[in-house]
Amino acid sequence: MLKVDHVSIHFAGRDGRAVHALDRVSLEIPERGFVVALGTSGCGKSSLLNAIAGFLPVSEGAITLNGRPIERPGADRGVVFQKDTLLPWKTVADNVALGLKFAGVGKAERRARAEELLGLVGLRDFGRAYPYELSGGMRQRVGIARALATDPDILLMDEPFGALDSLTRETMQELLVDLWQRTGKRIFFITHSIDEALLLGTELVVMSPRPGRIVARFKPDFVQDFAREGRALAARARPDFAELGEEIRALIHRSEPGSLAA
Repeated sequence: MLKVDHVSIHFAGRDGRAVHALDRVSLEIPERGFVVALGTSGCGKSSLLNAIAGFLPVSEGAITLNGRPIERPGADRGVVFQKDTLLPWKTVADNVALGLKFAGVGKAERRARAEELLGLVGLRDFGRAYPYELSGGMRQRVGIARALATDPDILLMDEPFGALDSLTRETMQELLVDLWQRTGKRIFFITHSIDEALLLGTELVVMSPRPGRIVARFKPDFVQDFAREGRALAARARPDFAELGEEIRALIHRSEPGSLAA
């Protein structure tokens, strides 16, 4: 269980002023859970993810993973950012195996694990390529493979598809749902897109503008249709998909007039 227990986060902004990013946020992500956080810019979604990753200290409360407090980054948490952050001078396979190298895993085992993961994300034939030779969607696949290399307990994803075109984004959503089903990983996913949140999450949390609080929780089951059919059309065709989307959109508008979630 990943447990966020009444967490508040304060830090100094670039202008030196105090920023109250999160206020008493509580959240649990069970095994095989796929939790999606949704809200306008500045609502603390990324601060929450960075705290779970161990990049940002909490000011109050605690975050634990399987009963162990999170105080720093660790191999039990894999992180995928919106920008792929691949090392351009390393091959795709070497990028995937980077965390294993830091962990002291031998070269032959690193190579085998990278090949396995590249096959999992549909890039088996690209291990010797360099990042500049890949499309944006392919680079994000490499980023996901790299995050999975150390077999983490949870995958943390900060708007990983936000910069992709709509067709590539749909393909990546299909890939992620397939990976979630096949690996059984728990996932914490951030997005600005209501449609994406509904398609992917077993639980959806809506956050208020800063200081970020969870103002609503939903447990849609559209991802099960998505996983069963292998494409999003089956989920989007359900009448309650649009109904819940409008309810969430209205909730976000009420929390910050004039804002619009894509």
